[in-house]
Amino acid sequence: MTKFRFLTSGESHGQCLNAIIEGLPSNLYIDIDFINSELKKRQGGYGRGGRMQIEHDCVKIKSGVRFSKTTGAPVCIEIQNKDWENWKIPMSVEEVDLTDENVSKLVEEKKITRVRPGHADLSGAIKYNQEDVRNILERSSARETASRTAVGAVAKCFLKEFGITFSSKIIQIGEAFDSEQMKKEIDIAKEQGDTLGGSFEVVFKNLPAGLGSFVNWDRRIDGLLAQAVMSIPAIKAVEIGAGAKSAVLKGSQMHDEIFYDKEKNKYYRKTNNAGGIEGGMTNGEDVVLKITMKPIPTMKKPLQSVDIKTKEPYTAHFERSDTCALEACAVVAEAMCAIVFADAILEKFGGDSIEEIKKNYFA
Repeated sequence: MTKFRFLTSGESHGQCLNAIIEGLPSNLYIDIDFINSELKKRQGGYGRGGRMQIEHDCVKIKSGVRFSKTTGAPVCIEIQNKDWENWKIPMSVEEVDLTDENVSKLVEEKKITRVRPGHADLSGAIKYNQEDVRNILERSSARETASRTAVGAVAKCFLKEFGITFSSKIIQIGEAFDSEQMKKEIDIAKEQGDTLGGSFEVVFKNLPAGLGSFVNWDRRIDGLLAQAVMSIPAIKAVEIGAGAKSAVLKGSQMHDEIFYDKEKNKYYRKTNNAGGIEGGMTNGEDVVLKITMKPIPTMKKPLQSVDIKTKEPYTAHFERSDTCALEACAVVAEAMCAIVFADAILEKFGGDSIEEIKKNYFA
């Protein structure tokens, strides 16, 4: 069974971020400019922090593509961290000489023992038996999502071959629903040293019916989408279609009546409370997800915490951060959904080349 799979590696202040993608058919056109435009979108948005002024993410494809087309082999991609120049010693892969005062000072300056509430710091330090939380922060950082955005952009290149489109929009930031008020909320939070979360919508159009399955729990497309999106740092809720509003709707209001267009030879619905998914499968309507992101846990106005070395109370460590990263998060969520749908299409219409898959799909 053909399957779209990927692994990422890399740290926030390491040399680079990497990803290896397996399962792509041969002869798929890979638009590097499009991938880089997606990476740029991830770095944008009102409320982003200083790191975005340093990094200008661009993807380098190291293998699996020749003359802009996939060969069928695994695709290796790399995104370099420009800030690595300032972190070569404290994030060195090789052993460093800690008897050298200059080296020791650089390492000690980057050491973290004051854990942040809401972050992976404490649980990660306990799980991996680490005295320096830097070893947790570097990988748990949302910087890793740059890799996933690039992988998702490759998945989008695949989905475009079938006329599938994707978009996202911000619904709410803090208590604001209007764009100008959202900016004001972010400005106020930034001035106060605080952070903001919110919610956004992701929509995929022109998906075929029958992606996913009801036969086993781990093949349901809504479950796969929820898991993929919930894996993004700071995501706390995923709703599909009517979502939480389903609790107050009667059955007669909730379920989308089915009609048939003889001219188009197509089933359709006039409403979409199901969000394009019924019984764990796409039903041919737009797939609509509402996603909620919590405020970023790294704040200039830190919360009370504990130093894991001394066990004494302290305010939490502050690492350079954003005030609000909702727009960036929406780009990452699009990417993760694209990966799920690319995998589902490969499973249902699989083949070794893009030509074979398209033949199966349009048949």
